Amino acid sequence: MQAIVCKEFGELSVLAHGELAEPVPGPGQVKIEVHSSGMNFPDTLMIAGKYQAKPPFPFAPGMESAGLVVALGEGVQGLNVGDRVMAHLSWGGCAEFAIAEAHKTLRIPDSMSFDEAAGFMVTYGTTYHALVDRALIQAGEVLLVHGAAGGVGLNAVELGKLLGAMVIATVGSDEKIDIVKQYGADHVINYIKQDFREVVKELTGGEGADVIYDPVGGDVCDQSMRCINWNGRLLIIGFAGGRIQDIKANMLLLKGCSAVGVMWGGFAGRSVAENHANFAKMFEWYEAGKIKPHIGDRFPLAETREALEFILSRKSTGKVIVTIKE
Repeated sequence: MQAIVCKEFGELSVLAHGELAEPVPGPGQVKIEVHSSGMNFPDTLMIAGKYQAKPPFPFAPGMESAGLVVALGEGVQGLNVGDRVMAHLSWGGCAEFAIAEAHKTLRIPDSMSFDEAAGFMVTYGTTYHALVDRALIQAGEVLLVHGAAGGVGLNAVELGKLLGAMVIATVGSDEKIDIVKQYGADHVINYIKQDFREVVKELTGGEGADVIYDPVGGDVCDQSMRCINWNGRLLIIGFAGGRIQDIKANMLLLKGCSAVGVMWGGFAGRSVAENHANFAKMFEWYEAGKIKPHIGDRFPLAETREALEFILSRKSTGKVIVTIKE
């Protein structure tokens, strides 16, 4: 089968458009004919050998895909050949066929396209879990979202507003302001031009943000701790900025706040019923027109490397999709 092949860890230049053996589903697994795959920053870490999961070579990158179920492994229930699905994969999405665990595979609404579904699971799953399960966000609270034009960030703006928060968003260029406002941000800060810490304090009467959604880390996290409210919750989503920050325990004590780790993949595996319930709610919102996945760019399978480079350039907005089958 056609695939994007990684034969060694390294820069994105190690990727090649080639062939891999067509996979066979094992017990509890499904085989998916992949139509679209969503690209994520962790894909670049996996290719570099810096992610917690290190696949055996050769492998295809891609942690989330959408398509048609074409085969079922032993013991699979609740799914059928021909179902339109989205799936969270260990890896392998940038190929004509992929294997997914059945409990990480969900039927999608009839009205949802494969491109939308391919970019839905990881970012929306992470964000709903972060805001609802981990932060216990309440209507009327102030939510500060970093990296707000990216995949998880734009979802955080959208879901935060839907959940009744006042949303303050940060972006790195003026070109990204409009899309973030379209998704519901009450205030958007270009952190290149303004000190977001001071602006957040000004907007909140000196109190700070109740919930801070941080997929960036590093200096952004350091400054976030300076504008968090009493009883605030700092959600640690990831480290796209490159530096894993040290959070001072005395800051947590003095501000009466919490640093909360968000690992959606672990939650999805440990709390299957709760994760499925989260997606059932989001599918309801999707069908009611309350949420709308934003696809910033599409690339053909042969240009997967370019798709990942585009994410690393920080010029992308929303989700970047690789299309395998039209």
